[in-house]
Amino acid sequence: MAAIRTHSLTGRAREASSAPASFRVELSDGLATTVHLAAYDVRNTEVRVVAFREMQPLLSWCRRTSVADALVGGFFMRDLGRPLGELRLAGMRRPSIHFSPPWSAVRACVHVAGGTLRIARRPDLPRAPRGDLLQAGPLLVEDGRPIAVDGVDAEGFSAGRDQFDSDITAGRHPRAALAIADGVALSVTCDGRSAHDAGMTLGELAELLAALGARAAVNLDGGGSATQVCGMRIVNSPREQAGDEIPGGRPVCTAVTFTPRAVAL
Repeated sequence: MAAIRTHSLTGRAREASSAPASFRVELSDGLATTVHLAAYDVRNTEVRVVAFREMQPLLSWCRRTSVADALVGGFFMRDLGRPLGELRLAGMRRPSIHFSPPWSAVRACVHVAGGTLRIARRPDLPRAPRGDLLQAGPLLVEDGRPIAVDGVDAEGFSAGRDQFDSDITAGRHPRAALAIADGVALSVTCDGRSAHDAGMTLGELAELLAALGARAAVNLDGGGSATQVCGMRIVNSPREQAGDEIPGGRPVCTAVTFTPRAVAL
């Protein structure tokens, strides 16, 4: 089973509530990786799913739209430039390519409606939900427990790897995840594909998020697409499979945004 050294993680989410935090995490085999964490009080933050009209780097979109904080969203078919998995914005179904059956019916989602953020398996959400829905996966944390286990393919990402550039369950890679922890939304990425950063397996990422206090968490698009923008700058280090840096980040299709909630006067 994957393992990380969780000492020194206590309080990281609280520290990140005032400013993004970057820190090193030791892995069980002596390697390490850099983790980037931002926490947003959901009482004061509007969390939304956005879809781009055309693929573009997340940082470029943020600068053009004046959105200071965002995280890469779901998977996409790079050759077609279309989102992969169910996608709904303001309750309306948006064009996307379904995950291969039977996995389209079970893979985890981010759901935002009426100011409430949920992370859950697709069957646990309304069939035609209001608000925004972004399907990605796998589910990493449930009821505060890490449930993604390396070598176990509960949501069929290894079985359905033909829809991806590679098997996302195999080995360590840069990763991105969204989590909910005690009234805050956690935006998390880890670096990888370099001598300095080993990346993480899905099991290691699940353990990390649970150690940070997550009650629920979902894996988002990773690898070279893993992009986290805080304060209008990329805080992680996107890299291609061979380890080459991607200045400005890879073009993506969807994102999760975090903006200050309007206060009624």
